[in-house]
Amino acid sequence: MPLLPFAHFNAVENQPSEISQAKLAVLIDADNTQPAIIEGLLNEVAKYGIASVKRIYGDWTNTNLRSWKEKLLANAIQPIQQFSYTSGKNSTDSAMIIDAMDLLYSEKLDGFCVVSSDSDFTRLASRLRESGRIVYGFGEKKTPKAFVSVCDKFIYTEILKDNQEEADFEDNRPSEKPKKEFKVDRKLLKLLRDAVDDMAEESGWAYLGGVGQKINNRVADFDPRNYGFKKLGDLFRAIPQFEMEERPRANSSGKQLYIRWKKKH
Repeated sequence: MPLLPFAHFNAVENQPSEISQAKLAVLIDADNTQPAIIEGLLNEVAKYGIASVKRIYGDWTNTNLRSWKEKLLANAIQPIQQFSYTSGKNSTDSAMIIDAMDLLYSEKLDGFCVVSSDSDFTRLASRLRESGRIVYGFGEKKTPKAFVSVCDKFIYTEILKDNQEEADFEDNRPSEKPKKEFKVDRKLLKLLRDAVDDMAEESGWAYLGGVGQKINNRVADFDPRNYGFKKLGDLFRAIPQFEMEERPRANSSGKQLYIRWKKKH
């Protein structure tokens, strides 16, 4: 079975996440994706499963895609040639859609990673989900909301690029980086509180893993990294209206995190 969205957000602190063996197809629209995010993208995909198929679509006779070539070899991504028959028309989209449907019926895949900021893939994502496949979308923050919302989970590629640059230059930076003050807005606070309330026990405490899944079911593009936090637990810790509690994990030395809305005394 595919790894469910949010299962990798370290609901259990200091414990390695369960490794998923879901088989995924990674389909990249070269016309709408930057080469700089590829390492971060593949690292992100690895959290959800195994990239059994890695294909990238574009007109490789076009000099605009030259910067991709080195990345393709290093990451074993298969380039698919699609000529631009008509000026101003993106024929790459059609090639990706046709291939995705072929893979849906010819390969035993658990899910698809559709990498593009183009709304033309909205119906494709919907169709794949109707067939029981999980769909992870990847695109820039300019991606139309319709495509974002139809995916099981949507990850903005800006954070993938930032994470990769952070890893590349980690040794050259000070050991401690001053954190910016985090201010939560009403919309985010309501989303988090509603999810906690929905998953809470009678005591008001809710398991972090269940809360994360509930949030993702409501908002496909929610990600703590969008707010500057690596983990969901870190985001909750930064919001004074919530309190957290660690509980022993059954049959393990690790801890589980529980959250609740702070009671007024």
